[in-house]
Amino acid sequence: MKEYDIAVMKGDGIGPEVVNEGMKVLETAADVCGEKIRFTSYPFGSDYYLKNKEVLPQSAMEEFKGHEAIFFGSTGDPRVKPGILEIGLVLKLRFELDQYINLRPVKLYPNVTSPLKDVDTLDFYVIRENTEDFYNGMGTVFHNGNDSFERSLSVHRNSYDADFTMKASFSEDDDYSVSLGLLSRKNTRRVMEYSFNLAKRKGKSRVTAVDKSNVLPDLYSLWREEFIKTANKYPEMVTEFTFVDAIAMFFVEKPDKYDVVVAPNLFGDIITDLGAAISGGLGCAAGANINPEGVSMFEPIHGSAPDIAGKGIANPTATILSAALMMDNIGSPKMADMIETAVCDVLQKGMVRTRDVGGTGTTKDFGNAVCKSLKNIFGRK
Repeated sequence: MKEYDIAVMKGDGIGPEVVNEGMKVLETAADVCGEKIRFTSYPFGSDYYLKNKEVLPQSAMEEFKGHEAIFFGSTGDPRVKPGILEIGLVLKLRFELDQYINLRPVKLYPNVTSPLKDVDTLDFYVIRENTEDFYNGMGTVFHNGNDSFERSLSVHRNSYDADFTMKASFSEDDDYSVSLGLLSRKNTRRVMEYSFNLAKRKGKSRVTAVDKSNVLPDLYSLWREEFIKTANKYPEMVTEFTFVDAIAMFFVEKPDKYDVVVAPNLFGDIITDLGAAISGGLGCAAGANINPEGVSMFEPIHGSAPDIAGKGIANPTATILSAALMMDNIGSPKMADMIETAVCDVLQKGMVRTRDVGGTGTTKDFGNAVCKSLKNIFGRK
């Protein structure tokens, strides 16, 4: 019997409610497959922080490395200042476990309606670089100003040459802030490799790179260079570049064009929420923070929703689909397909619909329906 060792952090708000359903579905799918999942629970989140004045002890980080994956609910609590949990928990995990891939499927599931007119099929992936770009932490706010801030900039690109100095003046009582974007060639290369490998594994034929290299050439020229180098290894793939403002428009106008989209951290953060919106909302939006060579973390992207926490009405679909992503990533694509098939069955037949999609079903009702579907469709082998 194959066993999977999963660390669980239910987190804040609706996190415990939706994660409980995800765990229940995972246990049912494993039982149907004749396998076993062993969960180890960790208490980290707002309650732990408020009690201990610590977000995530380093000893726990070492323990996480001994698990095959982390199954995570949500973070965020109105009792805690914004940024403390998000940075001290989620970003710390991403950075210290080197989860350099953020993977978000954009898929329109049966009986789920897109807000876009005449769109009834969506099935593509957005890969967001997860540890660099403008989310690297290098920045500060300067108080009471400088007489001047100068930066010499030389730009040499294909069709133009320009040498000039940018100057911005500040009064002595002014404040200003600086944040530095960073891309390393090594990390960019492995993000591109993952993107093309995913396209090949999922039977996709187009890979689209997103950037803003027309106005940020110093940062994103390297992004483009590594995309081109990687694309040359996959001549069977259709490849293209698009600027982030353009792809925001194209996600609305012609989203069915896309197969795999790869974007830098900041732009990827923005367009993945747009992807969730056009595919029916956050309730069905799964997410993953992946280190292909290490420990990855899987979570819904909807956040903690404290306004409905404890009411039993949260939609657990995104969490259950994140569990399917997890199993696909740690070596059980069969179990992942089973879970997704069961979710589609429940949605297609309208067995249970939670309130966010116009129904009256509870969080537990939906989880129970998926478990029942797993047993009905696949049975115990």
